Amino acid sequence: MQRTDSLAAAAAYFDGGGFFADLQRRIAFRTESDTGAATPALEAYLREEMTPPLMALGFACEVVANPVPGGGPFLIARRIEDPALPTVMTYGHGDVVSGQDAHWEEGLAPWALTVRGERWYGRGTADNKGQHSINLGGLAAVLEARGGRLGYNMTWLVEMGEEAASPGLHAVCAQERDKLRADVFIASDGPRVSAARPTLFLGSRGAVNFSLRLRARPRGYHSGNWGGVLVNPGTVISHAVASLVDARGRILVEALLPPPVTQAVRDALADIAIGGGADDPAVDEGWGEPGLSPAERLVAWNTIEVLALGAGSAQRPVNAIPSEAVAHCQLRFVVGTPWQDLEKIVRAHLDAHGFGQVEVQITLTGAATRLDVENPWVGWARHSIAQSSGQRVDLLPNLAGSLPNDVFADLLGLPTLWVPHSYPACAQHAPNEHLLAPLAREGLQIMAGLYWDLGEPGLAPWAAGQLPPSVSSLS
Repeated sequence: MQRTDSLAAAAAYFDGGGFFADLQRRIAFRTESDTGAATPALEAYLREEMTPPLMALGFACEVVANPVPGGGPFLIARRIEDPALPTVMTYGHGDVVSGQDAHWEEGLAPWALTVRGERWYGRGTADNKGQHSINLGGLAAVLEARGGRLGYNMTWLVEMGEEAASPGLHAVCAQERDKLRADVFIASDGPRVSAARPTLFLGSRGAVNFSLRLRARPRGYHSGNWGGVLVNPGTVISHAVASLVDARGRILVEALLPPPVTQAVRDALADIAIGGGADDPAVDEGWGEPGLSPAERLVAWNTIEVLALGAGSAQRPVNAIPSEAVAHCQLRFVVGTPWQDLEKIVRAHLDAHGFGQVEVQITLTGAATRLDVENPWVGWARHSIAQSSGQRVDLLPNLAGSLPNDVFADLLGLPTLWVPHSYPACAQHAPNEHLLAPLAREGLQIMAGLYWDLGEPGLAPWAAGQLPPSVSSLS
């Protein structure tokens, strides 16, 4: 059998309806994880929907309880052909955000897979059930083409709490480090740069959510009777925010700026176009750090975003000075930013600008990661994807959004490659989430090609002494 046979098997799985049937079952599991409680559906998805197909492919499966109360469980599945062979680790999450059932278009529902043209609608189609289903289908195609052998070992980790900020993921990976030892990490999440071409990204920006709050007094006071003699928290908070980021979106706190964009990163982003899709917003060219391209501002730079502002009642304002005001903000950042010190940095900045009475509270954190664009695995993966798709591959040093990639890159020490099968207008986290059928079919072949090439002697850049043995007898 040849590489083309694995791609043909992957396409046949899609064309024959097998992929649709599998995804249809998976979408029906109401695996919301952002409710604050681990519902029975989370464990049921692992035991009833992920374990049987993995066991059929030769994996030993174990469901691991979350050490964090209220966190969803994990599945660790291992397929060991030979302990002397190198190991590939992959990852997916079966949990989803809230269904928002009442807000979907007529005829659509979050827990039913519905086809309208090239769009397959349902919660999790893009994030992430559809994506890990594509990877599972691609793996099955390679095992079919190679007569049940890969030429390497493989470990799957499936979590059920990514949409709730991955509670327990770090702890479980540290606890199960021996079972999760691997040589490279290849997984799928997030969107392509555009639907037109495949994308490879090597990490993600980090995020720190923080709140600025001023509690001036226990209650509001009439603006006519007291305006001009009482501090207005809304006014103070708005100026506090303006001291962090200017009216054009440029960060004003030097300590929160990233390192300069390297030439290697600039080269990787030189041909990346942001937006342009039918459902994409128009890019505001004058927004953000000057002197950078849109791709560099989005992928290679830091931003401070105001997520929400609160003072008084915007729905029904009254003539009163509000008692308090709050701004919920977020720093999106790249590798090299001292994000662990954000509270101290912002506190010192506010104090220096006369906002000592404004409180700073960190509410959520996630680290940034980025594999070196010149790492040998990057060129290997780009070549494999291009060979399977017949297209140029967009390379992002890191995703603009955030993923728990620090667990794999930092804690487990793996080179990380992400191959997304979605696109920017997929409506993930919103009503009418969908997967594009052509991208799913192409994704199946891309993953079959990657899994095939990993087992070909001399192709994959395994560490010295870990090259897979010849698999010519299986081909």
